[in-house]
Amino acid sequence: MGCLQSKTAHLSSPNDISSPPDGDKETHANGEGGGEVDAQNVPAFREYSLNELRIATCGFSSEFIVSESGEKAPNVVYKGRLDNNRLIAVKRFSRQSWPDAKQFMAEAAGVGRLRHKRLVNLIGCCAEGDERLLIAEYMPHDTLSKHLFHWDKQALPWEMRVRVAYYIAQALDHCNAENRKIYHDLNAYRVLFDEDGDPCLSSFGLMKNSRDGKSYSTNLAYTPPEFLRTGRVIPESVIYSYGTVLLDLLSGKHIPPSHALDIIRGKNVLLLMDSSLKGQYVDDDASKMVELASKCLQYEARDRPDVTFLLTAVEPLQRQKEVASRDLLGLPKNTGALPTVLSPLGKACARMDLTAVHDILLKTGYKDEEGADNELSFQEWTQQVQDMLNTKKFGDLAFRDKDFKGAIEHYSKLVAMMPVASATVFARRALSYLMLGQPELALRDAMQAQLALLNANRYFSWLTNFCGTKIFM
Repeated sequence: MGCLQSKTAHLSSPNDISSPPDGDKETHANGEGGGEVDAQNVPAFREYSLNELRIATCGFSSEFIVSESGEKAPNVVYKGRLDNNRLIAVKRFSRQSWPDAKQFMAEAAGVGRLRHKRLVNLIGCCAEGDERLLIAEYMPHDTLSKHLFHWDKQALPWEMRVRVAYYIAQALDHCNAENRKIYHDLNAYRVLFDEDGDPCLSSFGLMKNSRDGKSYSTNLAYTPPEFLRTGRVIPESVIYSYGTVLLDLLSGKHIPPSHALDIIRGKNVLLLMDSSLKGQYVDDDASKMVELASKCLQYEARDRPDVTFLLTAVEPLQRQKEVASRDLLGLPKNTGALPTVLSPLGKACARMDLTAVHDILLKTGYKDEEGADNELSFQEWTQQVQDMLNTKKFGDLAFRDKDFKGAIEHYSKLVAMMPVASATVFARRALSYLMLGQPELALRDAMQAQLALLNANRYFSWLTNFCGTKIFM
């Protein structure tokens, strides 16, 4: 087989990638401390092959889809697992989103250099043929949108809403410091919760759509005014979008900024607040958050505050810094044990569905070897299995009908065909020999049956361990 030259070899070396176990992100219960993540916790950015990502997502199985979005630039996000057991999110774009593969790789590599504990860090990309894919850390506890608008058991607590506002401001501040001042289409779907329940800002929003240089896909009512006028995003546009996120946090629902500003001007803040938050917040804190949202949503870009002001305004509103995010979200304690979930391949194996197994193998790049003299193709192997099943069936029918001579004939053919000896076949052939007055042959098969049973026990013990590491994920 040949090899592909990496399009990002000049940007970062694949050899720099680390292979930490799953759940290796540093634990932080509050917003204190430095923002940089330990280099050992997040792999260095690198290029992945399409085959690696196919394997990680079980052939981009629909069962692994996390989200789908975008009409102008459709994309799908898959959950995946790498060989080192690391969970990843794989965002798959249509080719029309990024017709220039080199520009896509360069843009991804630039975003991939960023590392921060408040970001969903980008760890790789892939551009093969028409495929354009981004690989990021996997966030297991859903989006801010899910927790705000589609909650099942409990509404998002006030303290967590304040923490979201502060942590996202921290992420934007870091991006500014790294000269990444443009974040495209900041909204509640771009905020995700990591293994510890901490809110993080998706790095996907830092990617510029090379097709047209424009990246707003939300409802026009939530779009920065200058974008509607000029079609361009500026750093102040990010502040406006941050203000719309503050409105989501305050109200627990989608409120168009123009309507929210009318409520604020009317000095009727209670109409803006989420009714499920009753008694959870200090009125003065809520008023300060509303005031900050109003500043961010100013029509003129020059009248909006900068990111540093956001941090200064929100930081004092945190009153439960010592409480872990996991506790605020009501998440179960992290035991460190991964849930046992069957992949599509595992399910097909459990059903013994050879057709489904074959289809999954084809999707992950499997091809029958052509011209191999000593190896069977998948089709030849399945035909051989079918022949063995038919031969055993005929042998079993003869044995039940007390046609011991016929049973011996079919079982002997089966023994010659079988790669692994069967204790049942040897035992039944031994009885057949015994009934026909051939005790020496019967004793030989009885010994073979005993040996086969011993080997089978060892095999099943090995199979259990194998399934635990290869089939389950």
